[in-house]
Amino acid sequence: MAEFDVDLFVIGGGSGGVRAARIAASHGARVMIAEEYRMGGTCVIRGCVPKKLLVYASHIHQEIEDAAGFGWTIPEASFDWPTLIANKDKEIARLEAAYTSNVEKSGARVVKTRAVFEDAHTLRLATGEAVRSKYVLVATGGAPNHGRAIPGIEHVISSNEVFHLKELPKRILIQGGGYIALEFACIFAGFGCDVTVVYRGENILRGFDDDVRAHVRTEMEKEGITILTNCTVNKVDKHGREFTSHLSNGSSVASDQVMFAIGRHPNVGGLGLEKAGVAINPGNGGIAVDHFSKTSVENIYAIGDVTHRINLTPVAIREGHAFADTVFGKRTVRVDHADIPTAVFCQPEVGTVGLTEAQARAQYSHVDIYKASFRPMKATMSGRDTRILMKLVVDAGSDRVVGCHIVGDGAAEMAQLLGIAVKMKATKADFDATMALHPTAAEELVTMRTPTARHVREAAE
Repeated sequence: MAEFDVDLFVIGGGSGGVRAARIAASHGARVMIAEEYRMGGTCVIRGCVPKKLLVYASHIHQEIEDAAGFGWTIPEASFDWPTLIANKDKEIARLEAAYTSNVEKSGARVVKTRAVFEDAHTLRLATGEAVRSKYVLVATGGAPNHGRAIPGIEHVISSNEVFHLKELPKRILIQGGGYIALEFACIFAGFGCDVTVVYRGENILRGFDDDVRAHVRTEMEKEGITILTNCTVNKVDKHGREFTSHLSNGSSVASDQVMFAIGRHPNVGGLGLEKAGVAINPGNGGIAVDHFSKTSVENIYAIGDVTHRINLTPVAIREGHAFADTVFGKRTVRVDHADIPTAVFCQPEVGTVGLTEAQARAQYSHVDIYKASFRPMKATMSGRDTRILMKLVVDAGSDRVVGCHIVGDGAAEMAQLLGIAVKMKATKADFDATMALHPTAAEELVTMRTPTARHVREAAE
């Protein structure tokens, strides 16, 4: 009898796990992948993809409003939430089927059930079957975190449930100030809902460049979104179909839904990690891994959000691919987690790559800032009160552009291409030497010539 049933067992059928399974199988490995919910994971089923579809839908009302300035007369439009949700569900089902099919075509076997460790090489499926595997990859992702228990927490929904609401709330309170909270705040505001954002910090988008944070907040408030900072929800009462959220500042907010999006935690519970000897990182609660995604156990690896390193889908995919190449492809690949472009699909959207101004000033002695805020051309005809922000952060010593930050329509698309320039260590002179493409908003990135600020760090005595 063979010592192992398979060469690789993947726990989790999300983007990272699927990529690892497919690449490992392409290298000739015998692969089994277990998913207890739906193939595709958070991103495809109840994250990035359905969220972006809702973002598109919520933005249409602005297009209708802006049309008048360009000579279009459009009859009064109506919106039907159940139709949107049904069409979204249809698309997600299509993607789930594609994910499953692609894994199976690669030669890997999909088992739609839960799998837990019995020891470092043995997985017990919920069906009762035991599988022995030479290597195991944990790719179980993360889950919404509601934070501390408060009275009425059972009335609160998360980013899981929000995709399946039966009706569009007229009023919603969202606690949180990061990606998910702000994206859904703008989605609901786009549908005409009364939106209140509650955040414990001084300003939203902690970790982003301060100018980006201030600009996004200003733009969101222009659209009628109420943003309450330096406070939290302490209690939620339910009165029939209405909720009252009691805040730490003594005020209260009535709404039809209460959503918490204050963060996500690694999905490590109930996997039997202790039986396998897999260590948890005490600093972030995720599975502890080295630069090659190897855990404390020689044959067990972990990738993606379950490691709580950089919780972005493309990162999980890259880590999964690198793992498969390293372990089964006879090619050592280490993922570079520096200069990863990212976007926040609020309205207007944020696209960013590299260092913030504060990070650059802490790292380099001489930093130049190039910043522009301007009204987009479209707004001059539509009459919409909105502005674009563009900002370049430059290490003045080497002239290298170390950070790019954009707020405005198309920011995410621009940030993806700027990511190439930053990764290649392009200099400000390289940006200056690039011919502008007119008329675009992006041309501002190569026409900013004079620093708006110069920072010199005093040498320690």
